[in-house]
Amino acid sequence: MSVGKIMFPKVSIIILNWNGWKDTIECLESLYQIDYPNYDVIVVDNASKNESIEKIKEYAKGEIEVKSKFFIFNPDNKPKKVIEYTTDGLESKNENLEKYENLDSDRKLIIIKNDENYGFAEGNNIAIRYALKTLKPGYVLLLNNDTVVDNYFVKELVTIGERDKSIGIIGPKIYYYDRDGKNNVIWFAGGKIGKWSGKTYHLGRDKEDKDIYDEIKECEYLTGCAILLRRNLVEQLKGFDSSYFAYYEDVDLSVRATRRGWKNVYVPTSKVWHKVSKSTTKRGKKFSPTTIYYITRNKILFMKKHKSKFRYILFIIYFITYRNAQMFMYLLLIEKDTTLLKKFYQGMIASKPFNKS
Repeated sequence: MSVGKIMFPKVSIIILNWNGWKDTIECLESLYQIDYPNYDVIVVDNASKNESIEKIKEYAKGEIEVKSKFFIFNPDNKPKKVIEYTTDGLESKNENLEKYENLDSDRKLIIIKNDENYGFAEGNNIAIRYALKTLKPGYVLLLNNDTVVDNYFVKELVTIGERDKSIGIIGPKIYYYDRDGKNNVIWFAGGKIGKWSGKTYHLGRDKEDKDIYDEIKECEYLTGCAILLRRNLVEQLKGFDSSYFAYYEDVDLSVRATRRGWKNVYVPTSKVWHKVSKSTTKRGKKFSPTTIYYITRNKILFMKKHKSKFRYILFIIYFITYRNAQMFMYLLLIEKDTTLLKKFYQGMIASKPFNKS
């Protein structure tokens, strides 16, 4: 192994796609311009119903020029060698893998075609298991497909990880991709969890970045939008809890990591821009039916899993009184959407809130 690769441990970057190829190829183009010499990119397609896989492969061939306000398209690192797998074929040996390994990081792409939509949690888990077994990285990096990354995004995260082996999860400063024409408005600068409510809080959210939230620090959780996971942590925790499907799986992982003695660390010098919930929310809507259902269900599941019986009882009292009334008023009187209200109650019922072992 070369000195460069010892200094820069391999990172397997996983991007989950579901019907979002336009966002995905913009994300890929930004990734293939990063200043880091030792990485693999895996796109996991969660059984898209459109032409996502074909379009991503066209991009890899250099047939689609990606335009973005964050970078200039680079035609020189195309075509890329693409290796494809189906969910059932991940265990089989791929003859092209040895040739693939010898290519530069920006000249190769792995595509995993899932046979159904496994959600964010298990969709990523499938790629994580493949990466650990086949690619053997030192880190796994999970990245939303509707993001664009800074050139030094990976290097800044890995540098902090290599300084302290007790750090298990590392996350960047995340900005809105476009907030009223600005790209310096913070979306996430570390996360907190309400002890009694289970509500998650994004530190710095909606604030213009004027040299704020610029300290490396431990935090209660890091968002799955963009997180670097140490290999040892992933092997110990077995990835996400797939029962969440989508939402709160990242909060759950962070809490489980902390209980095992790992640190969750926010790194402000690593930067990402996020289009925010494009896969589940329609433009102009704060919530979608899918979002409402899973956030409601999973918040209750999270509290049930991680709180004592006493604290959970207090949470349920709060949820079925104050939170219930709050959501009823908001969804019915402000959003004027009975479908969203129905999904809120369906999520509550699906969590089996009164069944706490």
